[in-house]
Amino acid sequence: MADDPLDPPPPAPEPPPQPAAAAAAAAPSPSPTPPPLLRPRREAFEHGLLPIPKLIFPEGTLAQTLAQVKDKLTASSSSSSSGRVGATALAEALQIPRDQAALALGTLAAVLPAEDPALEVAGGDGEADIRDVMLFLYIQSYKRLVPRAHKDSPAVTDVWPSTSAFDGYLSALSPIQLVRSNSRRFMPSQGDEEIHQLSYLQKHMANILTLLADSVDGEGDDSLVLTMETFEHLGFLVQFSEGTPLSQAPTFFANSDPDMPAAPVPAAQVHDWISQNISSSLEFCTEKSTSKEVSQQVTSDIDVTMADANVSNLRNSTPTGTNPAYYRNTTFVEGFSKTSVVKHASDLKGHSVKVLNCHESVIYVLAPLKYATVYGCSDATVVLGGIGKVVKVEHCERVHIIAAAKRICIANCRECIFYLGVNHQPLIVGDNHKLQVAPFNTYYPQLGEHLAKVSIDPAVNKWDQPFVLGVVDPHDSLSHPAGVSDVQAESATRLDPDLFTNFLIPSWFGTEVQEPTKCSPFPLPEIYRASQSKKLAALEDIKKTIRELQIDDNRKKDLANALHSQFKDWLYASGNIRQLYCLQGD
Repeated sequence: MADDPLDPPPPAPEPPPQPAAAAAAAAPSPSPTPPPLLRPRREAFEHGLLPIPKLIFPEGTLAQTLAQVKDKLTASSSSSSSGRVGATALAEALQIPRDQAALALGTLAAVLPAEDPALEVAGGDGEADIRDVMLFLYIQSYKRLVPRAHKDSPAVTDVWPSTSAFDGYLSALSPIQLVRSNSRRFMPSQGDEEIHQLSYLQKHMANILTLLADSVDGEGDDSLVLTMETFEHLGFLVQFSEGTPLSQAPTFFANSDPDMPAAPVPAAQVHDWISQNISSSLEFCTEKSTSKEVSQQVTSDIDVTMADANVSNLRNSTPTGTNPAYYRNTTFVEGFSKTSVVKHASDLKGHSVKVLNCHESVIYVLAPLKYATVYGCSDATVVLGGIGKVVKVEHCERVHIIAAAKRICIANCRECIFYLGVNHQPLIVGDNHKLQVAPFNTYYPQLGEHLAKVSIDPAVNKWDQPFVLGVVDPHDSLSHPAGVSDVQAESATRLDPDLFTNFLIPSWFGTEVQEPTKCSPFPLPEIYRASQSKKLAALEDIKKTIRELQIDDNRKKDLANALHSQFKDWLYASGNIRQLYCLQGD
């Protein structure tokens, strides 16, 4: 499933009719269509970085070390399938455990721009194209953009301990304080991050092309060439803003005879072309970022009534004051507090969703997508149905995540419960505290259809097999208080079966489907199923006992009131009161 092309810009409104003479005089000379912008692929940088120290090489020796790794992988691939490498060979070349090498290849599969059937083989025995592996390994040296300093950081530190689980910049703030203090103004925007990523690629593109190029007879720059097929692999890192295929953009590969392979091109020529495009994009993006910086608005923590929480009023479009070109493939659900939000496929643009800084709310994303990010939320429930690549949950507190996905990565969270239906082991990284995992516990009518659309197999659920990496993230430019990089992150415990409950999703819309899903497609483990049966049997016994009690009407009324009061207290204590409001509004 290749990345979806970006939406075309909206058509300009038609001008009012004018007299012919006036129209001729007023008609401006036609301006040339601006060329598409070369942009970094966000997915590679947002979901493709692993905190494995042995994958990250010093910048001074990066190109040389990776060239040696490539030679080892090429030698190992010559005895098997040409030009491809599996987990065993990658582990030997990098001197890492095989399970980490398999994780690296699985992560690569999750961020490739198109499906690679030879890589997506069950059991971790797939093989990746060496060129994709080298690009993946190269960007492991990338460091994220450092946020600007908070203008009043001492005051913030006074109200939240600096020893918080949230390291680096976020150590001064809990997630909910991050929104209420308007501190997101000091965090890098998506536009800032893309400028940072473009600058990184501009700096390293010569080395990247050298790593991909083939050697031919000759001397100097002409001895390194790139074929059209190899050039297309750069689509892992960059893409054009209007969806133009990468190989069709440069003149040296465009309009080649389909029956004749395009001739290889000197790597120096390719480098000149990419450098010019990156420079143009950086100039454009920097101008946009500067002009919008003053006008950026930050959504505050505002109470929203249930009557206002309908689809037509949702904030799901481009964040205020930013460049729409960055966001056409992403839907944002941002800044909601004390409300419920539902997203169906018709409400979403592109192939990814970001749930940011939502608090005391229930967020439903009921659609098949490739990527999902949940960031900076607290005291909330987020339901994600059918995420075909990867879900990332980061810097969240007391959040319930209910997710059906191929993969999930959990980083820097505390006191969260994850109800999972996942085909691969949950990845846990960073500084986490008191995490719990449980089986997937909900359904909605279109869930089965959505799982099939993104190739999630409900018969395979590795919810209780977390893969735990280190506390320190080497890609973060900020300092970490955790210490040395080989400290293992805290894992997650299984939720007590007696505390496991099914989650009911209200049906806001009576969408007709041919074969509606009527229960969770992921089989429930026996210990949880037995606990559910035990609770149902106990409930039936209580109902039977009440029916058999010989009490008058006044006693029945007192009993009903007592039960109602206890149930109400439980709803507030468990946080399920918001769900009850949703059901009442259904």
